[in-house]
Amino acid sequence: MRSKQLTPESPAATAQQPTNRIDMIRVDEKRSGFRSAGKIGSMLRVANTDVLSGRYRVQLYRFLSDNIPVVSSCIWTWGRLAAAPGEYRIVGDEKGVSTERADARLKRLADRVYATGAGDGNRQGVAAFLPDLFTILFRDGIFGGFLTVHRDGSGVDRFVPVDSADLLCDNSSGKPRLFLESDSARIDLSRTDFYSIPLSGGPSQPLGRSVLQAVPFVSYIEQQLVDDMRRANHNAGFHRLHVKVTPPERMSGESDQAYVDRINGYFDSTVSMIKSCEVDDNPVTWNNVEIEHVGPKTSRGGSNAWFLNHRAMIEDICAGTNLAPFLLGYSYGATNTWSSFKFDVVMRQVKSIQAEVARFMEWIGNVELALAGSDCKCRFVFDNTFAYEATEKMTIENSRVDNILKLYQAGLIDEEAARQKAQGLI
Repeated sequence: MRSKQLTPESPAATAQQPTNRIDMIRVDEKRSGFRSAGKIGSMLRVANTDVLSGRYRVQLYRFLSDNIPVVSSCIWTWGRLAAAPGEYRIVGDEKGVSTERADARLKRLADRVYATGAGDGNRQGVAAFLPDLFTILFRDGIFGGFLTVHRDGSGVDRFVPVDSADLLCDNSSGKPRLFLESDSARIDLSRTDFYSIPLSGGPSQPLGRSVLQAVPFVSYIEQQLVDDMRRANHNAGFHRLHVKVTPPERMSGESDQAYVDRINGYFDSTVSMIKSCEVDDNPVTWNNVEIEHVGPKTSRGGSNAWFLNHRAMIEDICAGTNLAPFLLGYSYGATNTWSSFKFDVVMRQVKSIQAEVARFMEWIGNVELALAGSDCKCRFVFDNTFAYEATEKMTIENSRVDNILKLYQAGLIDEEAARQKAQGLI
């Protein structure tokens, strides 16, 4: 894309303009690697059909998260825990006109950075962008896309995600390189306007690692167990019925063939009667038919055995996704202390993932500021106070207030000092 300098008559004149030739060169270099949303959209109209690219694994993870309740709950919980409210902040405490302009520009960017559809009428901000980002990241193992700019280069337009199933890592050159695979072409993603976030990635897994990578086999066993329970309890909660039919006595003068036909007919009629019995029906037979229950002595014993087996499968799936069962609504009698400790561990993992996403959001914000000709830098901050240690922090604040009151009542500080300390807590 040919670089284009901004003029005072351009729509971007409302933003802060570069003040010298060095600033103009810096902005042109920043802008030269980016494309508009229209050009990126035409490039993304592809569909990858190459199984060797690993697309089948991503499709498997999506199938599991869409159809198995516990797996869906794992992805939902991880995504919503990580997608805490966030905002842009200008780096530094100095206040001025340039800082206020940069802050206002970042707020407008946060309101339009994401679009759920092809039209601009579906524009949504960071609040809708982050849940989708984390859901894709945890489910597929990698999130990536293109940052587009306005046609006149005046600023960032929006971020356009790509389908994770279309990403391919090529090691043929000796160095891992990321490509966007299509039916007709392979697009090299070593470019300025592309950004990707691999989950637990590294030299061995440049495409990241889905949290579902360890659970497909266990999920299959769990679904088999559920299906076995459905079939076993289909007949009024019993596993199986054993029907014993005693052949009737042979009549006087009855030939062998006639006797065999008669007892076989009697047997077939008994089998038909048992098969046609509904759940609320009772079989009626002669006393030469005995019906026994094959299975545990009580139905509760069978239910308990199934519950313990299913619980083991659920715990394996939760362990494979690095979650605890109580975080998904399964209560196995965990104490409050253990639950708080496990939740603290999970939130520490969430913060590590948020740090990577925060750098990605800062990249978008700093590109926006550079295109506006601003020298300000930004950082993106997640607010986890609502879900993380809210009770503990409230207890600490209450103790601080009590300490101030005790110091004042003891005469160690005057009323003015107590007011100043109290204002620091608000």
